[in-house]
Amino acid sequence: MGIINVTPDSFSDAGRFASVDAAVRHGEHLVRSGATMIDIGGESTRPGSQPVAEALELDRVVPVIERLSNVVEVPISVDTTKAAVAVAALSAGASIVNDVSGAQRDDKMLEAVVRHDAGLIVMHMQGVPATMQSAPSYIDVVSEVIAYLQGRVTAARSAGVRPDAIIADPGIGFGKTLEHNLGLLASLERIVDVIDAPILIGASRKGFIGSILDGAPVEARDDATAATSVLSFMRGVAIVRVHNVEASFAAARMLDAVFSATQQGALM
Repeated sequence: MGIINVTPDSFSDAGRFASVDAAVRHGEHLVRSGATMIDIGGESTRPGSQPVAEALELDRVVPVIERLSNVVEVPISVDTTKAAVAVAALSAGASIVNDVSGAQRDDKMLEAVVRHDAGLIVMHMQGVPATMQSAPSYIDVVSEVIAYLQGRVTAARSAGVRPDAIIADPGIGFGKTLEHNLGLLASLERIVDVIDAPILIGASRKGFIGSILDGAPVEARDDATAATSVLSFMRGVAIVRVHNVEASFAAARMLDAVFSATQQGALM
């Protein structure tokens, strides 16, 4: 899943794709680079970020989705917690809603997804973006994240979302310390085994990677991000959400070649 942030305050892209033309060009580049899904967000969810007005979020994402959906053939998701934005995005050409609140912040979100027969990504987050990194605390982060995601998957199904259209995201970096993030990545096999939905991991360029790399700036975190993609794929994760698609796509191709080879090295 390739990321397009159409916001002026993205922690990674810093407004580079805030115009419709730039966002569409970047979306085409991501698909050429190997993305098989595109995620478009008009409200930053970086630590410390503040919500934006619904009208502004609509102005940011809808024109991009309308244009991009006409020039690429991969599914487009909208990264939003607002049902009205989801409805507009789905009407404009998106087919998936990526809700970092687990479809809980807006009580009309599940209804909107069902009405449009759309896909849904439910994510775990402790707190809200503005304060989520102030003092994250868990007794058992892996068990608590699993329980939360199981509950949200069940709630989505009960609301009428198609079971095969639900994806679960443990929320790396969302209300979690370095140790929490590493614990979740180390437990991916358990998470994949227990949760009855495909798992998405979004570790791309996040702060915990910078911490491990002695304060490396955002633009220097792509190799380490690719390492998290390799780990994720090897432990059964279905989707990785990344800024640099080329690196993770190349890693996925390499893994596919190895996993499909015979002991003599020939491809099956």
